[in-house]
Amino acid sequence: MPSCNECGQWPQPALAVDAVVIRGSEVLLIQRGREPWKGMLAFPGGFVDKGEDPEIAVIRELKEECGIDGEVVRILCARGNPERDPRGHIVSLAYLISADGSPIAGDDAASAAWYQISELTEMAGDHMSILDEVNNL
Repeated sequence: MPSCNECGQWPQPALAVDAVVIRGSEVLLIQRGREPWKGMLAFPGGFVDKGEDPEIAVIRELKEECGIDGEVVRILCARGNPERDPRGHIVSLAYLISADGSPIAGDDAASAAWYQISELTEMAGDHMSILDEVNNL
């Protein structure tokens, strides 16, 4: 896709972050409270605000959706397929996060809890493929 003839800017995808928090054999997940994928399990996460560092955004989203503070360990993977999200082209950076505690759902999360990784068979969007990245560590 070419740049805009009027402003010279390139169309840009939205940037999102996902917090992948592992505790032993468990992973911290939310149940989505909104579409898309309302009711499905997903990593805590959301959109990066303009002017915000993605590493700050992922910790903010973890706090907003689960009431838990965390620390970035490292980036786990990036997902950018233009068809990955029905809302449009959204690139997501998944971060491995060090955190613990009892989650309390907030923001747009209907619930938040620790789940046994071995019992998960379906998650929102491409989040199962992100969880598979943990197995490749």
